Amino acid sequence: MSPTSPVLLRRAATAGALLLCAAAAVVLPPTAARASAPDTPATRSAPDFPSTGTGATTPQERDRIDAYWTPVRMKLAGALIPEITPVPEDDLTPDDPRPLPAGTPDPGGTWRHGGAVNQSVGRLFFTFSDGYDGSCTATVVQSSNRSTLVTAAHCLRGVGSPAADDTWNDNLYFVPGYRNGTKPLGGFSVRAMATSSRWDTAPSGASSEDLAVAGFDTAVAVVNPAPGGRPVADITGSQRIAFPKPVEGEFLHAFGYPKGRLNDSSAKYAGSRMIHCAGPARPGPKAPLLWGTDCDMSSGASGGPHLKGFDTRTGTGTVVGVTTTSDDLAGGPTPSLYATRFGDSARKLYNWARNHNS
Repeated sequence: MSPTSPVLLRRAATAGALLLCAAAAVVLPPTAARASAPDTPATRSAPDFPSTGTGATTPQERDRIDAYWTPVRMKLAGALIPEITPVPEDDLTPDDPRPLPAGTPDPGGTWRHGGAVNQSVGRLFFTFSDGYDGSCTATVVQSSNRSTLVTAAHCLRGVGSPAADDTWNDNLYFVPGYRNGTKPLGGFSVRAMATSSRWDTAPSGASSEDLAVAGFDTAVAVVNPAPGGRPVADITGSQRIAFPKPVEGEFLHAFGYPKGRLNDSSAKYAGSRMIHCAGPARPGPKAPLLWGTDCDMSSGASGGPHLKGFDTRTGTGTVVGVTTTSDDLAGGPTPSLYATRFGDSARKLYNWARNHNS
């Protein structure tokens, strides 16, 4: 399976999704997702409200999940056959304390310049219903409860009834500033989460690709506090969040934890360090509601932030979207990375999460 396949997402056959999340068992042709989207009953007229799920709500569950995510397990999350996959070598790229010059295009590379983004963005781990592990990327954003993350919907669950046992992923665990199998700021289990209700039963038979192309691949999660009761934002800081209309040519920075090399030795990244891309935004030729830039991130980058007004000296900006897919699904030059941009649907999710007590 190529690292530039349209999604590299979910192992379970019922997921029907081909986005940039975790390991995948089946890869559909890109045209299968685009043929009917977004003009289907599910994407055109279905209700749009937060559809919620529950994670770790007891101290015992939190302790179990924290113990589950060992260094080796985190390093191999997303491997199609973890039993025979070599543990990837650490990324020892040296840090550079000098700020990246503002407006510098970057098609992809290890983020070496520190700043707040090194703490507020992290790797989001989970276990699929078949027992295999995967990972995405998530960001701590400003909120009333200081416990809110934004990520992609397909990182939390597959399309289907939110009440089904195999819809939501398990063992959800956020590691801010993840680096080479370590938890430099600790780990935070997810207590509650939400996606758009259009990610539910999909009455028209729409897949997660259809719903992503239609602009609904956004999700939020509320994480449990650290031992001692401190909310995550008090430890990591947080990024601003906004819901503006996209502007073509606007300079954006994207961050994520791609890990394609776990399954393809020729791929560039193994999920060891946070990767950065930057450049002018453009709509996807085949998916105009998705906006992207030149970038070589792939599987594992899903849910990562796309920030406007990013200050390379402080590492702060405003999250306006989350990574959804590559040029295989959205079109455009190769390689490209595309985000679901925040709009009314994402605003509803954020309003639900920011007032949810952790």
